[in-house]
Amino acid sequence: MLKIKILGSGCANCRKLEAVARDAASTSGVEADFEKVTDMKAILAYDILSTPALVINEKVMSSGRIPTKSEIQQWLAA
Repeated sequence: MLKIKILGSGCANCRKLEAVARDAASTSGVEADFEKVTDMKAILAYDILSTPALVINEKVMSSGRIPTKSEIQQWLAA
């Protein structure tokens, strides 16, 4: 099972990123455990410059933007 984290303050973009990631995972048939990280100290532990950020299995896949569903599906398949 994949571990997916959404890093951000809980803004509209963070919620949209989570929705797109959940949709990508369910469409791909991938089992994933989602976690929202809103604590700034925890977010700063990752090497990102802006939020929202998407982390899959502790690897930062994107930050500062909302990737497309197909991009996320490619990352989940890799």
